[in-house]
Amino acid sequence: MSGKIKAAIIGSGNIGTDLMIKIMRNSKLLEMGAMVGIDPQSDGLARADRLGVAVTHEGIKGLTQLPVWPEIGIVFDATSAGAHPGNDEIVRGAGKIMIDLTPAAIGPYVVPVVNMDDHLDQIQMNINMVTCGGQATIPIVAAVSRVAEVSYAEIVASISSRSAGPGTRANIDEFTETTSRAICEVGGAKKGKAVIVLNPAEPPLIMRDTVYCLAKTTDREAVRRSIEAMIAEVQDYVPGYRLKQDIQFETIGDNAAVRIPGVDDRATGLKVSVFLEVEGAGHYLPKYAGNLDIMTSAALKTAERLAQRMLAEAV
Repeated sequence: MSGKIKAAIIGSGNIGTDLMIKIMRNSKLLEMGAMVGIDPQSDGLARADRLGVAVTHEGIKGLTQLPVWPEIGIVFDATSAGAHPGNDEIVRGAGKIMIDLTPAAIGPYVVPVVNMDDHLDQIQMNINMVTCGGQATIPIVAAVSRVAEVSYAEIVASISSRSAGPGTRANIDEFTETTSRAICEVGGAKKGKAVIVLNPAEPPLIMRDTVYCLAKTTDREAVRRSIEAMIAEVQDYVPGYRLKQDIQFETIGDNAAVRIPGVDDRATGLKVSVFLEVEGAGHYLPKYAGNLDIMTSAALKTAERLAQRMLAEAV
């Protein structure tokens, strides 16, 4: 079947606007149907209107009243964890697929290079994209865990404060909780911890991510090869995703065992330290906003897989 699936974006801020531009520039399977906000003066709504996209500043209620609403197949939520449950109830109640870019985590976590096939072989009605930090770091944890048991993984995501809009700032607690859970559920670590840093430096600094894993293995080369292969896979949809420096290894023996948070036993193994940076494509905000780029790119890749299946089933 030829054609595209119409998509709507709820949230006309940084993330929603960047995603809209990606869909309109790059997608062969999705078509922008509507942009939804709550601020009639928002730049995202003004930009969508100039591009010929249907807009409303009346939130999810306004979306359901647009003439294009019956044609919408996929809805992206780029608002906040608090607003998502209400949006999700209406979207799924109308039989449409929700892709959640907030940390609300109503649906299953999806990181495209790690577990997309697990959840998209049968269409899920709500899919959660974890967080920007999760999309950047969970592939590394998964790369280690596919060659060795990971006792503990900790990630630190540092983003420019200028790339963090009101929704991101309102969701800091949800960010850490959701990312920590996904490090285990998707990344495969036994225990996980996440930290986010909003860096106020001027000029703004590019997104940087640090991943620490404690793995039960002595095979450094197997771990290195797995991580490098995973980075290449992520670069397929986020070209600016790369190692900042060489992967670091340290053997942790009995005399220097690590105490894992929440676990009484002290752990030994191979400490793996990975230092990443994510450069954005510059579609909406400058290239330092890699946190936006990896989140919207992951959501787009997931949505295109869903659209491909929806179009095939409509034949």
